[in-house]
Amino acid sequence: MKTIYTKIITTLLLLFTFSPSFAQTAVTGVVTNSQKSPLEGANVVLKGTKYSATADSSGKFTIDTQEKLPFSLIIQYVGYKSKEVTITELQDTPLEIILSEENQLIEVVITSRRRIEKAQNVPIPISVVSGKQAEEAGAFNVNRLKELVPSVQLYSSNPRNTTINIRGLGSTFGLTNDGIDPGVGFYVDGVYYARPAATTLDFIDIDRIEVLRGPQGTLFGKNTTAGAFNVTTRKPSFTSGANFEVSFGNYGFLQAKASITGALSKKFAGRLSFSGTQRDGLIENVATGKWVNDLNNQGVRGQLLYKPTENTDITLAADFSRQRPDGYAQVIAGVAPTKRAAYRQFNQIIADLNYSLPSQNAFDRKIDHDTPWRSGQDLGGISLNIETKIGEGTLTSTSAWRYWNWDPSNDRDFTGLQVLKLSQATSKHQQWSQEVRYAGDFSRRLSGVIGVFAIGQALKADPIQIEEAGSAQWRFSQDTPNDANGYSLWQTPGLLNGYGIKTKNTLNTFSGAIFGQLDWEITEGLHLLPGLRYNYDKKKLDYSRETYGGLQTTDPALLALKKKVYSNQAFKVDVDDTNFSGNLTLAYKASDRVNTFATYARSYKPVGVNVGGIPTDANGPILALAEIKPEQVNHFEVGVKTSPFDRTILNVTLYNTDIKNFQTLVQSPDVSLNRGYLANAEKVRVRGAELDASITVNKHLSFTGAVSYTDGKYISFKNAPLPLEETGLKDANNNAIYAKDISGGALPGISKWAGSLGGEISDSGKLFGNVGKFFFALDTYYRSSFSSSASPSKYLVVDSYALLNGRIGFRASEGLSVYLWGRNLLNKDYFEQLLPAGGNAGQYAGVLGDQRTYGITLRYSL
Repeated sequence: MKTIYTKIITTLLLLFTFSPSFAQTAVTGVVTNSQKSPLEGANVVLKGTKYSATADSSGKFTIDTQEKLPFSLIIQYVGYKSKEVTITELQDTPLEIILSEENQLIEVVITSRRRIEKAQNVPIPISVVSGKQAEEAGAFNVNRLKELVPSVQLYSSNPRNTTINIRGLGSTFGLTNDGIDPGVGFYVDGVYYARPAATTLDFIDIDRIEVLRGPQGTLFGKNTTAGAFNVTTRKPSFTSGANFEVSFGNYGFLQAKASITGALSKKFAGRLSFSGTQRDGLIENVATGKWVNDLNNQGVRGQLLYKPTENTDITLAADFSRQRPDGYAQVIAGVAPTKRAAYRQFNQIIADLNYSLPSQNAFDRKIDHDTPWRSGQDLGGISLNIETKIGEGTLTSTSAWRYWNWDPSNDRDFTGLQVLKLSQATSKHQQWSQEVRYAGDFSRRLSGVIGVFAIGQALKADPIQIEEAGSAQWRFSQDTPNDANGYSLWQTPGLLNGYGIKTKNTLNTFSGAIFGQLDWEITEGLHLLPGLRYNYDKKKLDYSRETYGGLQTTDPALLALKKKVYSNQAFKVDVDDTNFSGNLTLAYKASDRVNTFATYARSYKPVGVNVGGIPTDANGPILALAEIKPEQVNHFEVGVKTSPFDRTILNVTLYNTDIKNFQTLVQSPDVSLNRGYLANAEKVRVRGAELDASITVNKHLSFTGAVSYTDGKYISFKNAPLPLEETGLKDANNNAIYAKDISGGALPGISKWAGSLGGEISDSGKLFGNVGKFFFALDTYYRSSFSSSASPSKYLVVDSYALLNGRIGFRASEGLSVYLWGRNLLNKDYFEQLLPAGGNAGQYAGVLGDQRTYGITLRYSL
């Protein structure tokens, strides 16, 4: 807590370093309708640039003109005719802009296609969440954002083991393997973040988040097969300003944010932003008396803008985030009976060890884990972005270097027994990337974007990764019954206690691409958009692990038992691959109210490698599993974007995605693979429908909603691992069975139905002399049940759930805003994910959703 307060004070002091003396290029104005009523939220864009401003509750706005004279402003508002105003000289008096109503819907502008345009005009299924919306809804990271965009799924048993998917596709479900590329791209100000862990950290000074659904390989540098998050932060301004925010809530919740911006000279401007979040734990460790799964996040982001000419922007940005929670502990959610002998069932094992679980109900939120849970991570980087206008377009260069350091500790048996005593897969990751692209108009009817992209990554254990058994591991590994005297060699004192593996791995990757997409206006309203991408990928892995500890013996029988638990393993992979991918879209805008499109895309996810070890057989490691085949994606979708009535949006998309050699992560009864391993399913298919809607009834009342139907299944997966309850299955000849044909089974992590619905009622007013709006808002989020295992298991199914969130208060564009908020108001008990314990003994754990939380937020803007 002291850390947060210290940083807030420091930030306040830094505010005074930004001089307002160079803010003379700013233009102020007031936007009203014909009745002189202010139009709060009107969008003001500096034509030909990405700079924009939003009118406050009094209709007032201030926009930085970037010293460009003459210039034009485009003013837009829902249900009103857009207006363009040309300014030839700066005036001391504010502009007075009056918009007239018309039967047309004007809504948020986006930059996903590297130019400013209305989201309704873009032939891509896309959801846009403003920074203001995200903040008020409590979406301070991507995990909360999924409640606003139901096509998004995010699962996180800790930051490293984070899965971010769109339409159920993108990354492997469960525990992460660094040997494959994410299928969902995550970009912040044009910089690609390669590590999914970035999505667990707090958003810092966000302007908007654009969620693009479907393959996005011809607009963005990194090839992505399922979609992309395009996050834009607030930029430095030559007009001085500041925002300060602090939130207090139950469970000791404290969050502080601050952002300041202003001119440093005539050509330099800066912005400095800070975010810090702390909260007490939500799960009680009855063995230690501590509450775990707390929050302890800090982050800072700085930007420096240099404008050598009116057509060139050079932005240097740096950020650093730190996370030090005592968590992410999981609670045993249940026990599945397996096909193993009675003495190998979990309940019998713990009875023999005179152990009982602290609770039979996961939602008692009690654990007795004997290994500390630690999820320390540091993530940050620096980027240089250069934008210059050339002809009728913009040339952009984005150079970046980023790092991620991961320091974990996990209790992967989920009990107070010393089974898996240590599970510490420390990692260090660095990446560098370079993108150069040109976007603009090539002729009156032809526009587009073309670019080149390169990224290099280096990931290694830091310095080693450790798995270590404890004093109870022998009973979980025992695979032969006791003799007539009740004895087994497995009981040999100290046999496995302290026995483990130390792993070293280094992974170096390189990816390079040339990509582009054209937009050809064949006739008025009819557009053909072809896109093409050439990709080269190379991955080089050096993996080795060595056993240590346990009973020191030369007895062959005892050595054989130890080898059944952990064994030495080493292999190398050096592989590269090239591919062409692309898409073709036909779009037709039938009227100002109706925009239709149809898209075919062929995409690839690069070749993968198994970084966490591979299964073994009688001949040793199965080297064929060290390399994972690339995914081949064929994707079709059709959509229509409409505004059937004034101030109304109704968009519908239908899609079908077929993937050959689907990359999945599967669990194994091999203890040495307690994080699972990568494999290919021959073919999967995901198809579905999405509906997005919003309506502004009047200036007081508005509603938003979204529904997604997703049907994902294995078309062919003939050699899949057994589900948890079939572990130990044998054939008629008493031979062990390790694989199963699960063709037709459900893909993990996909709910057939998911949806969100929200509404807000507001009215103008004053609070402590500040002009703004009083508001009351509710939103709900629902998702149906889903499989939580790569091989469908009746025990590893997360039940459906619905959440209700709300907020009430007063908001002002300038001055003081205050509101009360609550999440999960009905205190619903629900799981976000279910995970089998290492070794498949039968017990499985749950990642618990948060119980009811509530608090108050105070925000002050200058």
